[in-house]
Amino acid sequence: MSNQHTEHMTDLHPERVEAFYTSVKRLGHWTRSRTIDVRTRRSSVHLDLRSAQLPDGEIELRLQSERSMIKLLLPQDAVLDERELALVGRCKIKDRERHVAHDGRVIRLTGTLQRGEIRVARGGVATLSAMFSREFIEDCRTAHRDGTWPVLPDPSGVYGRPEAERKQHKAATSPPR
Repeated sequence: MSNQHTEHMTDLHPERVEAFYTSVKRLGHWTRSRTIDVRTRRSSVHLDLRSAQLPDGEIELRLQSERSMIKLLLPQDAVLDERELALVGRCKIKDRERHVAHDGRVIRLTGTLQRGEIRVARGGVATLSAMFSREFIEDCRTAHRDGTWPVLPDPSGVYGRPEAERKQHKAATSPPR
């Protein structure tokens, strides 16, 4: 199958994240889909949307959330569009850079948030949030064992890229001899 067909298939089948009375973290390169269905009830969900493996274009988060906290780790220049999100009861969307103009990838929130909270972490705060997790320790151990770099601190960076892309980036940024 070609890469174009694979990307097309990921759009047909949205990624599903379900959390009922628990805590779920999806960090690093965990999906290649631009549509993510999130169903939660009295839970905590952390979603990392900084991956270089996400296809270009808008990402849609379809929420069905009740009394839950959803934390989104976004790139610094991402645009959060919450116009289609229905807020029922006491809800909060905490984004320190909500009123700052951004020109990056659009993250569209749709569905329903009932008595819940969405927290947005961007840039360095998102990096720290990913690093202070058990998943980061496992990522470091795996990277050390394989002789590579950990992916979780910056999945959109040079070390999260495939080997061929990494060599190309290194050749483009190194000074000429």
